[in-house]
Amino acid sequence: MCLGIPGQIIAIQDNANCIATVEISGVRRPVNIACVLNGESPEETVGEWVLVHVGFAMSKIDSEEAEKTLALLAEIGELQEELDAMKHSTSQEGQEGNNHEVR
Repeated sequence: MCLGIPGQIIAIQDNANCIATVEISGVRRPVNIACVLNGESPEETVGEWVLVHVGFAMSKIDSEEAEKTLALLAEIGELQEELDAMKHSTSQEGQEGNNHEVR
């Protein structure tokens, strides 16, 4: 599955190579923004939200969509933690039930 994570462009690191600093949930990282420029200069994108996948901004999104997506990703993370905990407890119960002694 390809998953784009919302991030906000906060600065341009390398104008010639279209590399921006993008903040993703408090973490700043370099991201190539060439795919989302659409004739704009890199400086014009500062402050905009983008979906980032493997170091590339794949599309622009508005701030409302970014907030919704981040909230959904947080919920999925919480759900996954709950599922992992359930799986772990189920496997432990199964192990306890299989402790049959042979005499």
